[in-house]
Amino acid sequence: MVTISMMMQGSERKPLYKNPQAPIEQRVEDLLGRMTLEEKVGQMNQLVGIEHFKQNSATMSTDELATNTANAFYPGTTVKDMEDWTRKGLVSSFLHVLTMEEANYLQRLNMQSRLQIPLLIGIDAIHGNAKCKDNTVYPTNIGLASSFDVDMAYTIARQTALEMRAMNMHWTFNPNVEVARDGRWGRCGETFGEDPYLVSLMGAATNKGYQRNLDNTEDVLGCVKHFVAGSQSINGTNGAPADLSERTLREVFFPPFKAALQQGGDWNVMMAHNELNGIPCHINHWLMTDVLRKEWGFKGFVVSDWMDIEHCVDQHRTNINHKDAFKQSILAGMDMHMHGPEWLDAVVELVKEGQISESRIDESVRRILTVKFRLGLFEHPYSDAKTRDRVINNPEHKQTALEAARNSIVLLKNEGNLLPLDMKKYKRILVTGINANDQNIMGDWSELQPKDKVSTVLKGLRQIAPQTDFCFVDQGWDPRNMSQSKVDEAVEAAKDCDLNIVCCGEYMMRFRWNDRTSGEDTDRDNLNLVGLQEQLIQRINETGKPTIVVIISGRPLSVLYAAENVPALINAWEPGQFGGQAIAEIIFGKVNPSAKLAMTMPRSVGQIATYYNHKKSAFFHPVVCGTSKPLYPFGFGLSYTTFAYSNLSLDKKTLKSGSNETVNATITIQNTGKKDGVEICQLYINDVVASVARPVKELKDFRRVALKAGEKKTITFEIPQEKLAFYDKDMKYGVEPGVFEVQVGSSSDDGDLKKASFEVIE
Repeated sequence: MVTISMMMQGSERKPLYKNPQAPIEQRVEDLLGRMTLEEKVGQMNQLVGIEHFKQNSATMSTDELATNTANAFYPGTTVKDMEDWTRKGLVSSFLHVLTMEEANYLQRLNMQSRLQIPLLIGIDAIHGNAKCKDNTVYPTNIGLASSFDVDMAYTIARQTALEMRAMNMHWTFNPNVEVARDGRWGRCGETFGEDPYLVSLMGAATNKGYQRNLDNTEDVLGCVKHFVAGSQSINGTNGAPADLSERTLREVFFPPFKAALQQGGDWNVMMAHNELNGIPCHINHWLMTDVLRKEWGFKGFVVSDWMDIEHCVDQHRTNINHKDAFKQSILAGMDMHMHGPEWLDAVVELVKEGQISESRIDESVRRILTVKFRLGLFEHPYSDAKTRDRVINNPEHKQTALEAARNSIVLLKNEGNLLPLDMKKYKRILVTGINANDQNIMGDWSELQPKDKVSTVLKGLRQIAPQTDFCFVDQGWDPRNMSQSKVDEAVEAAKDCDLNIVCCGEYMMRFRWNDRTSGEDTDRDNLNLVGLQEQLIQRINETGKPTIVVIISGRPLSVLYAAENVPALINAWEPGQFGGQAIAEIIFGKVNPSAKLAMTMPRSVGQIATYYNHKKSAFFHPVVCGTSKPLYPFGFGLSYTTFAYSNLSLDKKTLKSGSNETVNATITIQNTGKKDGVEICQLYINDVVASVARPVKELKDFRRVALKAGEKKTITFEIPQEKLAFYDKDMKYGVEPGVFEVQVGSSSDDGDLKKASFEVIE
């Protein structure tokens, strides 16, 4: 009572919402009661940063604006307009703000507003705050997933949060927990792969790492995206329609979202670009209200993706104009608009016309204000250069980025044990390819960093093997415009070298948006190497000198020639700022590779979809003139040592349905080689006979097991009954009686798995 009395006495001097000692719920209600309708609607809107606006208004045309989903300006709007709206408290958030100085400037403008509600600065910090200069750049999500290291996912997110807050940025548009089952889709690299269980664990750990309990000035808001199914569109392109059954949604695409929200904090969800079964996700009441809020109990706020409410007019054609789309989106459950000035007047009009109630607006504003209070923005709206320079890209974070890169690189082939290289044997080595000496190694969602802070492959090789003579033939960065003369030059140089390293793949850097071959809105109709890369690999290999091919890409590529003809093949994904050093350490044996593929690598685009957890009937009839077997399966990856699996046993042969009984699966793994290594042991389960067709196997657990040369360990996996559940023919979720096969081994391939069975009985 004394505390409440003191608050009331002090309210004349300071509004309750400005009292950091008051409960957040009371602060929110006090502030909400002071806001005008315009200020409320402004809290539901986001704009691009002023510097971003200046740059693009000077270089882009309105025609380019209509189809660009990375750069923007607002025709008819000036910088002064944006500054005035901010001073009046009519903007809630900015995105594409890339410096602490601009973030602080915008906050200072905002602090001139009547109520001084701080801005929420958002940025696409997908693998570190990589769009900002000097910040740590970690491997992209697909590489991180290939490490099967959930703890590392949390650590990277935690360090990213610290670097963001040091830059006065508070909201990252990650984790992307879409399940990537189509390699044509350009955004595979920002996902955690094709398996719902792996994506669920990595996504939840990442979201938790950003937010923890979202009550500290060292936390940032995560954004669980994109809800839902944009990763398996009808043609593999970003934003194309998705037509999927409710069973597939609930068993494949929903679980990672549910896990990230329930385990990592349910504060923010972003809707998907696409329409789902004919209904655009941005006006989909079933997704936003029935599933998210009513079924899952989601308490946070929902944000649109880049102008996607507007695309209900010009793409989906479900709304006659933007105002109508805004109305339908809000009534379906949308809370914040990304992005643009048209929102404010239109939504205010909708409320005044009685088409949307002000109480519905209040619901959204409460959710947004709650996040701002929890982040401590009212008390700490600024950052400073001293903090920034101490935190970003500090030694601890750089070491994490290097370690993550080492653990994300997959060794696919090592014929004749060519790798690791003997430094004394190979005196002169050719290094060539589009990704041999370019910052593209950092991956999508990265901007150019200072050269001394990025390790390209060439730089890494020279660092790790300084006595070796590396002959570099530059193929440029652009795979679509490779020079035939430079390819010829590399082939001639190979004849005078002892060994060749060809760094191939895709181009992802955003500052050359229209030149990329992988990344957001960069989808493919094939998975072949672009340009003259295939010719380069083949002709260099045909010189007869040992050849190593290193793939740097955000998607699985069809490198059939290299897989069949080149002795050593490495998939490095997008390994970040220390990727070159990590690749060199693996090539020369300083590091023993341990990563396993988080996505199946198909032989060709004709094998899409070729994800491992398919139904048995998917390959009832074999294809003619080819094979259905992928190039490399999910979960596959080699080491410089060998591992033997033996003695798979189950502690029970039967379980009573509905009981709390579990099965413990025990297996022995031995390092049978001469080098210490880490094996990623994987456990899959198959429901042998069920009321509906079930996948041939589903990943249900995994373990990173460190083994010294000759060492043997016995590990145990606990299998609770909930890991056996699925949606039956009546769409009821549960466990059916029957036989379940446990499969444990080094990859999803049947030949790599030991098997045992148990039965669930009534």
